[in-house]
Amino acid sequence: MNFMKIIFLFSSLLLTLCIHAQPEAVKKSAAAVFTLTTFSNQGTIIASTKGVFIGSNGEAIAAWEPFIGAQQAVVVDANGQKMEVESVMGANELYDVCKFKVNGTTPAAPVAMNPSAPAEKVWLADYSMKKPKVKAVAITATEKFMQKYTYYIFNTKQPENMAGCPFFNNKGEVIGFLKHSKKENEVTATDAAFANDFELNGLSMNNPILRETAIRIALPQQLSDARLALMVAEQKNDSLKYAQYVDEFIEKFANEPDGYMAKARQEVAARRFDNAVNIVETALKTVTKKDEVHSGYATLIFNKMVFQPDTLYAPWTLEKAYSEATQAYALNPLPVYQHQQAQILFSMNKYQEAYNIFINLTHTNIRNGELFYEAAQCKQRLNAGREEILSLLDSAVQAQPLSNISAPYVLARGRFLEEGGAHRKALMDYNQYDTLMFGRASAEFYYTRYKCEMKLRSYQLALNDIAHAILINRQEPLYYAEMASLQLKVNQLDDAIKTSDMCIALAPDYADPYIIKGVALGESNRKAEACEVLTKAKELGDERAGSLLEKYKP
Repeated sequence: MNFMKIIFLFSSLLLTLCIHAQPEAVKKSAAAVFTLTTFSNQGTIIASTKGVFIGSNGEAIAAWEPFIGAQQAVVVDANGQKMEVESVMGANELYDVCKFKVNGTTPAAPVAMNPSAPAEKVWLADYSMKKPKVKAVAITATEKFMQKYTYYIFNTKQPENMAGCPFFNNKGEVIGFLKHSKKENEVTATDAAFANDFELNGLSMNNPILRETAIRIALPQQLSDARLALMVAEQKNDSLKYAQYVDEFIEKFANEPDGYMAKARQEVAARRFDNAVNIVETALKTVTKKDEVHSGYATLIFNKMVFQPDTLYAPWTLEKAYSEATQAYALNPLPVYQHQQAQILFSMNKYQEAYNIFINLTHTNIRNGELFYEAAQCKQRLNAGREEILSLLDSAVQAQPLSNISAPYVLARGRFLEEGGAHRKALMDYNQYDTLMFGRASAEFYYTRYKCEMKLRSYQLALNDIAHAILINRQEPLYYAEMASLQLKVNQLDDAIKTSDMCIALAPDYADPYIIKGVALGESNRKAEACEVLTKAKELGDERAGSLLEKYKP
């Protein structure tokens, strides 16, 4: 037997001994190793690596870097089964670790809760669809981080395609996964317990690190956090991801009404009303707090009747909404359900009944400005005296400390005062509202205050406000026309001409700016130009143009 054959047989014997020396727990855990491939939104491969399942419901850990910029990711387990990554459950950029979940049932390797020590032999497992590929490796050194986790260093050279492969202790517990070091003949592993301990909160969707991937962030495990996350997801305007969040919420919290009602709202938005009814009926059979389902159903019907009145769905009426709110109150007599009843009664034109409830609720623990404001609206519909209505609006403003929450009631009182001719008092409320909104009110508000200031002949203030309205909404021709008209009024003729030109550029068929510009040109003794502009106004059908043409005829 020649020398090479002896070496080959000796190597084979060592490999066999090594394989057979593996603890059974390690062999079992090695079946949890998988391959991971991430893809861009163009479908091209971003990266391929390895990872390990740590839960039987698809929970897994791997490197984070492959997920950056990824639109999609898939894993292939030891049985050759391909599964799509469903959601990310946490990540750390510094240590390049990620926890995520695939859609499926998976083999799982337990996570080591106690660290392995230097010089201790651990087992490095590669992905395999046949017999486990496992080899012993000794830990060279360890370092502590964040006071409770371990960073492992190994003096060994491993192929690039071993990245992400897990290290197991003798119990088959995963201690970390392989990451190549910048140093030659060295690899490292971050404590698997670190990734396993990742926890999401209600605002994790806004986490800048997690937002580096397009793959959906999982819902938190805590109900309160999950509710907040569901609200945040709805505001993201991604209907596909939001639908996935709703389904995940129902799966995680089957006894809570939030997921069912969110799903029902989706069906209503798609005008699949029968589906929405079926979802509500399922919720009533499943959830614990049935009063919340009845109240949510009342809201669903009420919003449909108010915001989708053009869509007929015979079983849903305001009377049906009121009935559901009444059932909610019967099951759990909360003031908030009475408030809901009153709001529905108001929409049914039953103003006195609604008013009685609103006023009674001001003596409960939900007393706030909204109740007084709604009571004032009832009194307006009932043609009550102005003093009575103003008293209710005063109470709405005073019900709580002045803030952006009470700002709408200050604005409502200001408008009511202006309608009654109390322009100076109205302007005081408008100024208070602007302060409460930190100068970030709508263009419509600044136009409203502009008109009030015009009535008081406070022209400089009015110029400032109409300019502010234009700054917020540059596409509204009316604002330019109003500003040009005021500039003409205060004899700022050149400015009136320039503003009119901006208005004409925005709305060429709007006659007012031609009239204003024509007058400004005429008063500037540019009569020929004035007549040319006024002729255009006349062609647009403005009756004022004829007399003005006579006035400025050269």
